[in-house]
Amino acid sequence: MLTIIDKYILKRYLATFSAMLLMFVPIGIIIDVSEKINFMIENKVPFLDIAVYYYNFTIYFANNLFPIFLFLSIIWFTSKLANNTEIIAILSSGISFTRFLRPFIIGATIVSLFVLFLGFSIVPAANEGFNNFRYTYLRTGGKEIMRGDNTDVYRQVNDNEFLYVNSFNTESQVAFNFALERFEKDKLVSKITASRIKWNPKERDYTMYDYTKRTVGPLGDKIEKSPEKKAKFSFELEDLTPVVYIAETLRLDKLYSFIDKEKKRGSSNINVYMVVFYKKFSVPISAFILTIIAVSVSSMKRRGGMGMNLTIGISIAFAFVFFDKVFGVLAEKSTFSPFLAVWFPNIVFGILGIFLLRNAKR
Repeated sequence: MLTIIDKYILKRYLATFSAMLLMFVPIGIIIDVSEKINFMIENKVPFLDIAVYYYNFTIYFANNLFPIFLFLSIIWFTSKLANNTEIIAILSSGISFTRFLRPFIIGATIVSLFVLFLGFSIVPAANEGFNNFRYTYLRTGGKEIMRGDNTDVYRQVNDNEFLYVNSFNTESQVAFNFALERFEKDKLVSKITASRIKWNPKERDYTMYDYTKRTVGPLGDKIEKSPEKKAKFSFELEDLTPVVYIAETLRLDKLYSFIDKEKKRGSSNINVYMVVFYKKFSVPISAFILTIIAVSVSSMKRRGGMGMNLTIGISIAFAFVFFDKVFGVLAEKSTFSPFLAVWFPNIVFGILGIFLLRNAKR
């Protein structure tokens, strides 16, 4: 049964977190618009596409930075409670610090369940729309804005075939600069190239444009060309999608099946997929850890006031994000365990939270 104090704190918890999101998300949108407005004008991007992009951007931005927003919002309103001596009054009435923490934990539970729901259902679709817009429009003079793993895709389809595409548009289901090489006993047998390859969902096949096939023979190579050619291949549509891109756009059940298929195939990008998979569960748990740390840090009235609490809070929040990003990249680029990499920040800051909570109780 929630008391008046519980309802008061819980209301402040959720209201401040919501206000923090409403305050920072528009700032993120303004910065993004200032960076991309020239590309949008040059490429004559339709207004409706821009509106859909910024809807997806809002979800993408809020989901990635929600730990910082949550942490700072708790620091903010808990510091105000401490400066107004409200916490002293609550604890002086006989309520223990552990009991005082209960509405914060309830608030963290609500936020965690909401983030978990978003991560399983809404965020993958938003990530797909967000990335698709960038691939479709944000290029100029043939030079990609996005580089590295997010553009070129080079993938082993099976023991004998290797696939390459320069970029992929999920909305039109078209890949550009397509190449498929087939080897037998480490020797190139054939190579198919096309300027574009389009998936046909009804026929369950592909249409290649500017098609060329080179078949390597003992007495000479055979060249076959055609402006347009349909064919069926052993690879699937998601094989054309960039590594991080596809992992972020799949719902939990599809992501699990995709990872299982890639493991059987012996994909070298398994760690990238596993990092995305584990983060769907680790990020919501971080809400509890950051809540405990924030309350423990800001519940005491300090000489520096709210400014000192915010300084400490911002330092801890960015340290958490730094650990999260560094170990995520470490797992993706090395043999470091993805599970340990994703959960390491929660483990370290969980221990820190226990230590700070014990000191706060004293």
